Amino acid sequence: MNDPQPNGPIQVSVPATTANLGPGFDSMGLALDLWNTFTLTFGHPHAGIAVHIEGEGEGILPADESHLTVHTLLDRLAQHGAEAPDGMRLTCRNEIPCASGLGSSSSAVLAGLILADVIALRRQRQGCVHPHELDMDAVLSRAVEIEGHGDNVTPAVLGGLQVVYTHGSEFRNRAIPIPPTRVVVCVPAYNYLTSEARAALPKMISHEDAVFNIGRAMLVIEALRNKDDFLLADALQDRLHERYRIPQIPGAEEARNAAFITGAIAVCLSGAGPGMLAFARRGHDAIGEAMVNAFAGHDISARYWVLPACGGGTRIQIG
Repeated sequence: MNDPQPNGPIQVSVPATTANLGPGFDSMGLALDLWNTFTLTFGHPHAGIAVHIEGEGEGILPADESHLTVHTLLDRLAQHGAEAPDGMRLTCRNEIPCASGLGSSSSAVLAGLILADVIALRRQRQGCVHPHELDMDAVLSRAVEIEGHGDNVTPAVLGGLQVVYTHGSEFRNRAIPIPPTRVVVCVPAYNYLTSEARAALPKMISHEDAVFNIGRAMLVIEALRNKDDFLLADALQDRLHERYRIPQIPGAEEARNAAFITGAIAVCLSGAGPGMLAFARRGHDAIGEAMVNAFAGHDISARYWVLPACGGGTRIQIG
């Protein structure tokens, strides 16, 4: 690649993520090989910033300063005490479906933060910037603050399976190496807002349910590390959120049962939903089709993807 130019394009590619993984509520996330790519170019003959969206969210997501990436970018620049240059154009090529439980909002937030940091660093240096000069720890910390928890943004930045936790006011994480893994993700066309998903949760949980989840969350990690399908089937159960959320998503319970009947090892919500995640060793397309058909039985269209877990995280190119 050519050396970066002071006003060259900036491209940020962020993978999809699936969080919770059943019992690991707000504490586990896995990157998946499905990407949103954000390209910022300069010198266009207009004021402010123009937004062009391709793929998922085209014609639906805002194409102005209310776009989450643009809003985050401008807010981050203000934190740096830097003004946004005129004549910017943001092109979003989206593969991650919106409002699916696959981290599309996390990808937008991360892109905005990184784009702003590159612009601010260029102005500080009055010259070109290389990706390795960015403070990605600061980017991740701010992204966690914005999102409220790190189970999506951490694997999106770093890739792989990540366990996240807090130490006082500090956010921390630990990467867990796992062998190559492929999953089925089925996403129904059902508008299940994150605010609704959070509101569905009880204010208090029982000691018994907490213990149930603690043991299983640890065993999910062990099962994925050792490709222990029997253990994964036993461990990927939850009492903290799925029992409250799945009944609110028409067809979700039937889709889960259909996946098991078709050969899935274990099934859970992807994040807060409405997307669903199925682990399998074979027959992935048959599992995806069965889940789609289950949602169709409730007059809800759905799509599925067969995705490898992604070992790498966010990619940054500065032209």
